[in-house]
Amino acid sequence: MPEAERIAVAFARVLRGAGLDVPVGRAVTFAEALTLVGVDRSGAVYWAGRTTLLARPEDIPAYDRAFGAFWRGQTVNLFQTSAPVELTIVLDTEEEAPPGEGDEPAESDGPTLVVRWSRQEVLRHKDFAAYTHAEFEEARRLMADLRLHGALRRSRRRRPSRKAEGRPDLRRTVRRSLRSGGEPIRRAFSQAGERPRRIVLICDVSGSMEPYSRALLRFLHAAVVGRGRIEAFALGTRLTRITRELSSRDPDAALAKAARSVPDWSGGTRLGEGLQAFNDQWGVRGMARGAVVVILSDGWDRGDPALLAEQMQRLQRVAYRTVWVNPLKASPGYAPLAAGMAAALPFVDEFVEGHSLESLQKLAEVISR
Repeated sequence: MPEAERIAVAFARVLRGAGLDVPVGRAVTFAEALTLVGVDRSGAVYWAGRTTLLARPEDIPAYDRAFGAFWRGQTVNLFQTSAPVELTIVLDTEEEAPPGEGDEPAESDGPTLVVRWSRQEVLRHKDFAAYTHAEFEEARRLMADLRLHGALRRSRRRRPSRKAEGRPDLRRTVRRSLRSGGEPIRRAFSQAGERPRRIVLICDVSGSMEPYSRALLRFLHAAVVGRGRIEAFALGTRLTRITRELSSRDPDAALAKAARSVPDWSGGTRLGEGLQAFNDQWGVRGMARGAVVVILSDGWDRGDPALLAEQMQRLQRVAYRTVWVNPLKASPGYAPLAAGMAAALPFVDEFVEGHSLESLQKLAEVISR
């Protein structure tokens, strides 16, 4: 990771510890700004961070204290003590016990919040980067219910038509005529059949995708074991085909096999070179022709952006649809400023989020269109 990115990530953590809301997208923008202004001039760094990291004027005092502590080594109190606000929260659940005799509802002078809570509903909207180990296990069971179905395409195989339309089916017509003494009273017709398109999933497993790669690979596993015409690849500094490793019904065993087969797990990212290897060895030769190609990546790339744009253009020519899934897209104020993402975006048919279970369910709908 370049020095500007490491410093931006560290300072964003300090701001979050001071109570400020700093989404990943703003930290990415701050890293881009640091590469332009440098880290030697304190004033330029201050205004670069204040412009890219803050969204509200009331956050400026906390930002100033955090900036002094991080960049100037000042000893300051990052937190300001304030009088606690007392809230009375009433959970409206189906398991609520009826009040006993003589019990009266307690009255409170403070505000009262009445909410209805559902664990699965909260988990569906929660960011994968904030998951605990127990939540990953529960999300695995929810992902098992996901089914990917590619958009339908016309097949060379023909099927019987119930209506008198399409191409005449001579074989079935003659067979029917045997029931009426050789007279073709009821003619049969056939029409072109349909079959789902192949789906190709290419998942970025570099270090910048580490908070999301575990959940996304479980999504790839659920897709591979759910139906037959799905291919899965892992992409870091090189491309690795992991369809066979993910075909095991046991998700833990499948992910362990996939991790052993990928030598560059949590390493760098060379999207252009990886897509070039896919196009040369698999994609243009037939795997991507007429298929739905889904790339799951944050767009951070150490390679040549021009090479990535060239390979995305090659891929778009042969694929039915190219879908780019970026977990950072859900961050408030996100903009595709990373060089790799900006180079690939003109050749992407669908640009969607991929940070939660709900976003993956929407991705399944996009793929089926």
